Amino acid sequence: MTAPKITIAYYSTYGTNHAVAEAAAEAARAAGAEIRLRRIPETAPQSVIDTQDAWKAQVEKTAHIPEATADDMAWADGYFFIAPTRFGNMPSQVRAFIDTLGGLWFQGKLANKTVTAATSANNAHAGQESTLLGLYTTFMHWGAYIITPGFTDEAVAKAGGNPYGFSTTAGAFDDAGRAAVAHQARRLVEVTAKLVTSDATREAA
Repeated sequence: MTAPKITIAYYSTYGTNHAVAEAAAEAARAAGAEIRLRRIPETAPQSVIDTQDAWKAQVEKTAHIPEATADDMAWADGYFFIAPTRFGNMPSQVRAFIDTLGGLWFQGKLANKTVTAATSANNAHAGQESTLLGLYTTFMHWGAYIITPGFTDEAVAKAGGNPYGFSTTAGAFDDAGRAAVAHQARRLVEVTAKLVTSDATREAA
């Protein structure tokens, strides 16, 4: 079976979604995928970031992680997007990155890729599901294959039971959450591998 290429694109203000992204990358690698872990570029002014020590510390801590680019999207067979919710939707940083991908979309280079997503919020009812659904709406416009965890493993229910994608309370990413993220990442890799292998078989025929 052909090893799929997965781009894990995340945005994290204080660290929760960075931790989720690292867990997803570890599980996807273990499942046999080639991984690019990429940080969605920060768009907030440095003067604003500097007003919050935790935000500034997170930016400095992850400065070594490459920023996500259109090349990372064109390269991949599948995507795992991870970002917090902002007022029930994706953060402006994630929207800004997505809005730079119009050229790839126009060329059809985002179509027929797999994608899944995870999120966090300050509490359990602060728009986690609507953020994931908002991301998936964009991915539908791409013509991507949306791969949700559903209730395909007991880890999903043990982590709070979000069938759209893993979600957590900010700062509360625990072992149950790691198990759910690992399952979601493996599921993404497994489905992507089947599609990639099927495409390769058709091309060789």
